[in-house]
Amino acid sequence: MGWYDRKVRRARDLSCGDTRIFLELEVRRIDCRRCGKVKRERLDFLADNPLYTKRFAYYVGRRCRAETIKDVAAELALDWHTVKALDIQYMQAQLKRAGTPSPQVIGVDEISIRKGHSYRIVVSDLLRGRPIWFGGTDRSEASMSQFYAWLGKTKSSRIRLAVMDMWKPFRLATNAHAPQAAILFDKFHVVRHLGEALDTVRKSEYARLAGRQRRYIKGQKYTLLSRKENLTLDGKKALRTLLAANKRLNTAYVLKESFGQLWSYEREGWARRFFENWRASLKWQRLKPYEKFAEMIDRHWDGIAAYCRPENKVSLGFVEGLNNKIRVIQRRAYGIRNEEYLRLKVLTCMLPPL
Repeated sequence: MGWYDRKVRRARDLSCGDTRIFLELEVRRIDCRRCGKVKRERLDFLADNPLYTKRFAYYVGRRCRAETIKDVAAELALDWHTVKALDIQYMQAQLKRAGTPSPQVIGVDEISIRKGHSYRIVVSDLLRGRPIWFGGTDRSEASMSQFYAWLGKTKSSRIRLAVMDMWKPFRLATNAHAPQAAILFDKFHVVRHLGEALDTVRKSEYARLAGRQRRYIKGQKYTLLSRKENLTLDGKKALRTLLAANKRLNTAYVLKESFGQLWSYEREGWARRFFENWRASLKWQRLKPYEKFAEMIDRHWDGIAAYCRPENKVSLGFVEGLNNKIRVIQRRAYGIRNEEYLRLKVLTCMLPPL
């Protein structure tokens, strides 16, 4: 090999604050006698785009965590595609630093990426508090099995707990590929079914009544579904008026509030006794949606009672919080059509900045 010449390049960097500077770089090029091609010296501090340094690329990536690509491009006087490429490099560096996951407790849920029931599965490591996999083509058992194939048999055998909703394909795939893992149904999905039962009772009462008696029920859907401590003073006043005016809704509301006690027991026998007493209190109440809900809980009891075991006491709010964060990312960009870019956004949204 022999030295060919030197080429001067300008790379954009960020020194401090918003001051932008350009570094004058002498990049050596060599003439390779083996292959006959001219090759350029690699500089570790340059980004994938040699016109920018890594430090500047990471600065752009940090800004893109809270702003849209369009806003960052306008502020830094860059092309939209350049900002996106630098953001992708930043997120790939984040994933490289985070390392290969080996989860013991996973959370499984699906998100909608566009209209028309187009879903993707998101799997999280609940102990480390970060999403680790985004994929599949729908929410079928085959799509869920892709996660275990990606994780591998050895790491799949280390999973001791899987938190999910009561969607059957997720449960079947977990039983097939990680049979040693206990399955725990997410509390928030269970309570959501109970809230839907309460709303069905509210609608039936509104249809049954007529005249002035309807005015207490109209527009009070979220007053009934919200927890009492989360209501404003006006909301609490409206709730008291509604429950005093309608005995059936009062009974349904009290039953909904009392059901949350189920997750406070530390022994499965105590939890089962509470559920049987709660179910017995439905007798003569004419609350068909609640009876259907109780039957659903009875069918999925093993996945609910698993929370009584001390080793399964994990934070159940992470998966729901992650879904809210993903929806914010999608709304901020008015929808992300590039699925690979969305995957990187999801997998890095809980990682610390570089």
